[in-house]
Amino acid sequence: MRYDQSLVYRFVAGLFVVGVSAILLSACVNKAQQSFDRPPAPVQVVESISQDVPTYLDAIGKTVAREVVSIQPQVSGRIIKIHFTDGGNVRKGDLLFTIDTRPFEASLRQAQANLSKDGALKKQAEANLEKEIAAAKWGLVQVERYRTLVEQGIVPREQYEQYRANYDSLKANVEAARAAVGSAAETIKVDAAAVESAKVQLSYCYIRSPIDGRAGQRLVDLGNVVNPGGSNSATATNGDGGNGPSGNALVVIERLDPIYADFTISQSNLTEVQQQMREGHLRTEVRLPDTAGDPVVGQLTFLDNAVQNATGQVNLRATIPNLGHQFWPGRFVNIRLVLNIIQGAVLVPASAPQMSATGSFIYVVKQDSTAEQRAVTLGQRQGDLIVVASGIQAGERVVINGQVGVTPGGKVLVEQTPAGGSPANATQSGSK
Repeated sequence: MRYDQSLVYRFVAGLFVVGVSAILLSACVNKAQQSFDRPPAPVQVVESISQDVPTYLDAIGKTVAREVVSIQPQVSGRIIKIHFTDGGNVRKGDLLFTIDTRPFEASLRQAQANLSKDGALKKQAEANLEKEIAAAKWGLVQVERYRTLVEQGIVPREQYEQYRANYDSLKANVEAARAAVGSAAETIKVDAAAVESAKVQLSYCYIRSPIDGRAGQRLVDLGNVVNPGGSNSATATNGDGGNGPSGNALVVIERLDPIYADFTISQSNLTEVQQQMREGHLRTEVRLPDTAGDPVVGQLTFLDNAVQNATGQVNLRATIPNLGHQFWPGRFVNIRLVLNIIQGAVLVPASAPQMSATGSFIYVVKQDSTAEQRAVTLGQRQGDLIVVASGIQAGERVVINGQVGVTPGGKVLVEQTPAGGSPANATQSGSK
């Protein structure tokens, strides 16, 4: 088959024209792309700030009552009055229970009667002593008189010897009377001690609170017979129809202000804590979980003398004020142990730092509205802020929102920062 050569030539020419057109079109497109400028990325920025911030250790702890007193009876008897309400606050010296006082009042009256009786016997012995002393003095006068008469030869010596023997008997009577007075005095001391003992026993009928604190649920009811050092029995039924409680405690009182906060730290932090303790008191900040507001500031008051073998932890205890009873024994709390203060630390919002394969970085907006990527070293968080140990200076503008659209060296469009978005406001929001 023969082809028309003119048709072939026209077909080849068409292909050539199409190819040349495609090459020219591609060159135009590449030139347009090369001349295209990317629009500025919209971002929000704030200035980094400089202020003093603490370094700290965070832990979860539990609050513990500072004093726990189990009120127990010291005498046996029946409960006739209860003077507090379950769960009520009590002050030191407040009356809690009254035990039937009649047996102890009778014992006191008996002891006082014995004291009065023996006091009268002592007075009688003293009067007898005075009488015997007077007789002995008269006997001595007679002895001296007859001695003179014997020496003068007026009376026989036998008569003098008789008076002398009588005087010796009188002196023996004086010593016996003096011994009786001494014995009566000792008896009175015993009686006085018995009176004081009876008064003490009577005072034990009035059971008072030894501390300021909060009472728990009472463990006895009216009519229960209580015993020191043994179980308390019920001679009357409780409101639920059951017998009275067993055991020796009447009620438990816990002191809630101040209160302890117990927590642990790792042994790897022990050296730093010990060093800070030697330099001064360590401050603690305690708050309930998920509670807004400022933490309660206390002091570290206890560091255990050994590391726990099983966990490698060290027990610590902070003492914190608890005037409003915000903290309750047994509750979990967040505890921050403040170690020291970093002077003039640089802080930025925690949303500013970004992560890359080489580490943390922050976009810094320069005066020509271009974004510079800075590698940074981060420190501890301070609420909504974070410490930047190196990489930026205070007063530089950092990007806190819109980092995804930013390219290093590219232009940015700074938008208005939302109210409360400054580092200063973030700092005021408090730290957990």
